[in-house]
Amino acid sequence: SLDGGSFSEPYLVKQIEKRDSVLTSKQQIDRLLRPGSSYFNLNPFEVLQIDPEATDEELKKRFRALSILVHPDKNQDDPDRAQLAFEAVDKAYKNLLDPEQKKRAVDVIQAGREYVEHNVKKKKQLKKDGKPQFLEEDDPEMFRQAVYKQTMKLFAELEIKRKEREAKDMHERKRAREEEIETAEKAKREREWQKNFEETRDGRVDSWRSFQAGKSKAKKEKKPRSFLKPPKVKMEQRE
Repeated sequence: SLDGGSFSEPYLVKQIEKRDSVLTSKQQIDRLLRPGSSYFNLNPFEVLQIDPEATDEELKKRFRALSILVHPDKNQDDPDRAQLAFEAVDKAYKNLLDPEQKKRAVDVIQAGREYVEHNVKKKKQLKKDGKPQFLEEDDPEMFRQAVYKQTMKLFAELEIKRKEREAKDMHERKRAREEEIETAEKAKREREWQKNFEETRDGRVDSWRSFQAGKSKAKKEKKPRSFLKPPKVKMEQRE
């Protein structure tokens, strides 16, 4: 059983790698929702427990069998977790129906295998050169575990990079949208200013003309400036 408790990694890997194992509905739900499942389930072949070399017909049969096992209707005692498990199975199947997504998953698995094989060759060469090396990968089960761990690591790294790109793209889209809104608002303000300028232009011209006319009229009506004459001084007659 994979439900509850903690298991050593080799044991967990061994359970996952046993493709011919028949797990109960509860065990499949626990497998699909175990701690770290958000990364374990990035490998669609792992979710469906099927080999990358499987035919389309085998893939279809496996999806049907597994989807029935974890379907919420078949697990009414735990419908919420069953729904999450069913969604993981459905997503994995749809990914493998997409040729591009399937090729990507196969390439990641192949890269994981090649990485482990390269390390094994390096260790064998060191051993051949007289340097003691413990080749646990010589054991087929240990080799599968090493490939599984490296493959999971590659899937996780790709997912982290994808999320980083997604976050960056979202930030760029947000910034572009803010700039677009600012540009639109600026254009709107300019249009409103221009409209207001046009609407008040006649009034301003009339006001200026009235002002000028008033000045001209006032100038015409202005009386000539008069200067006060000094009073005449009577000369005193001498006696």
